[in-house]
Amino acid sequence: MKIRFGYVANALGLWDASPSKALTFARYSALPKHERMEKLKEVTAQNLLHTKRILYYNFAHEIKLYRFSSSLVPLATHPEVMWDFVTPFKNEWEELGQLVNQFQLRPSFHPNQFTLFTSPRTEVTVNAVKDMKYHFRMLEAMKVQDRGIINIHIGGAYGDKQTSIKRFHQNIKKLPSDIKKQMTLENDDKTYDVEETLVTCEKEKIPMILDYHHYMANKGEVDLSLFLPRIFSTWNTTPKVHISSPKSDQAYRSHADYVSIDFILPFLKMAKGFNQDFDIMIEAKQKNLAMLQLIEEIASIRGVKRLSGGEVEW
Repeated sequence: MKIRFGYVANALGLWDASPSKALTFARYSALPKHERMEKLKEVTAQNLLHTKRILYYNFAHEIKLYRFSSSLVPLATHPEVMWDFVTPFKNEWEELGQLVNQFQLRPSFHPNQFTLFTSPRTEVTVNAVKDMKYHFRMLEAMKVQDRGIINIHIGGAYGDKQTSIKRFHQNIKKLPSDIKKQMTLENDDKTYDVEETLVTCEKEKIPMILDYHHYMANKGEVDLSLFLPRIFSTWNTTPKVHISSPKSDQAYRSHADYVSIDFILPFLKMAKGFNQDFDIMIEAKQKNLAMLQLIEEIASIRGVKRLSGGEVEW
């Protein structure tokens, strides 16, 4: 069983390398009109440059998974801005895509919790489609749309899970098919558990990302070992799993700075029984630093072999 590791957005330790520098609408609106577009371009250029530095960091450390920041482009979907963020940076986007291909990275995005398809309000679905299009447009600009993943949650229950799930199946039809082909769903920590998410994925033929921390916070009656093979079989490529551990018993759903090996070891041992290669995205607050520490700890387990900076075999 081979496991590759990755992390989210920012490589901590690189100086001033945030790919998520922001420009709020309030700040944008306060600028003189002739300065607004220049400011949008300035912040976007910074974020793209920092992303390039991070991709080189990933290559140097043999890290094959990377989740791009959803905040690369400020105000990209704001109804009063909605600007062309591709044309002015055509070369920069393509360079990022070339690096993704050259380094054989597995890229992904994770839109925020408001990107959901269960709402009874039409405007929420419209905005969800708009946000998915924005993320897909970035993949297209990098020319990696066929290998990039856009991961979301099912959404809210609104007091009636059955009706909300039906609404999900109805609303997801509004998503263009080429975007849906690149989307994944993950179980969440409060509402839709592993079984409910898996059944939804199977019906829509969407790969499912197992979030182990979410599973532990929202188990329901689910025995994960009975569902893991089915979860893995939703993929026609290497399955992907999200890993983090609780900040504390009191803040169980919050992510800790690092990942507790004791917390995730039962899952790793369970997965070993199925002998399926898979990828792990680390969602800890300390990002790449948490990922590197966890790899060291896993590699020290008897029977585990470290294959590279970002991959082990067990």
